[in-house]
Amino acid sequence: MNNIFIIGVGLIGGSFALDIKKQNSSAIIYGIDKNKSHLDEALALGVIDEKASFKELEKADVVIVAIPVDATLKVLPEVLDKISENAIVFDAGSTKEDICAVVKKHPKRRNYLAVHPIAGTEHSGPSAAIHGLYRNKTNIICEVEETAFKLQEKALKLFSQLGMRIRYMNPKAHDKHIAYVSHLSHISAFMLGKTVIEKEKNERDIFDMAGSGFESTVRLAKSSPAMWTPIFEQNKTNVIETLDEYINNLKHFKKLMEDGDFDAVYNEMRTTNHIKDILNGIQ
Repeated sequence: MNNIFIIGVGLIGGSFALDIKKQNSSAIIYGIDKNKSHLDEALALGVIDEKASFKELEKADVVIVAIPVDATLKVLPEVLDKISENAIVFDAGSTKEDICAVVKKHPKRRNYLAVHPIAGTEHSGPSAAIHGLYRNKTNIICEVEETAFKLQEKALKLFSQLGMRIRYMNPKAHDKHIAYVSHLSHISAFMLGKTVIEKEKNERDIFDMAGSGFESTVRLAKSSPAMWTPIFEQNKTNVIETLDEYINNLKHFKKLMEDGDFDAVYNEMRTTNHIKDILNGIQ
């Protein structure tokens, strides 16, 4: 597993590159990215060892596709066209149903593993890549039965070396659940940021008064729109469903306040405090 190709050398792909290199000093990390300045930066930072092109994929042992999900739909079949029979390809996209569907009948479907590591930060680009991003993080694998067993083993060994926890799920269930625990969180952060910016035209007042609570809540609003717009588009049905439920809860909370029923407001928050027990149980 010496020739590792990273397609998309930003936060996700770059962090894979850093930790793979740390675990396997003989690995050669090849970078492919349509953004030439990203490739130059990744090379200068030591995130990758060499720049590469799609023509060189035939020598890959592992290919990691870490680009926006709309681009993955186009790029993934092209990658599978070019790899050898012994290479394993996995993506890191936040949606899985459409991506699995686009390669369902590809002759080298057995070489692809549908993966979603639940990890990341609000930052992007090669300089955002960090060591240990995936340690103790959950890695969702979909349609594992469609991947050749020996190639599954290769990927699972890599994930184990990086300290990841594995969870198996079908693509449809993955996309539904991730809409609640990830996609809705990002929309909430973006819209909270939008609301505050529109209300407080004097930006200095915002920053002077912003405490850690606001900062942590709105942190995700710094995420890349180029990455998140395609995610919302691919998971549109599930995201709209979660938004409907979220908006109904907001309206209910607003009505309790309008009615002056602060005992009910208290009980709503006390009941929701149970989320800390759930989160502590999965850490």
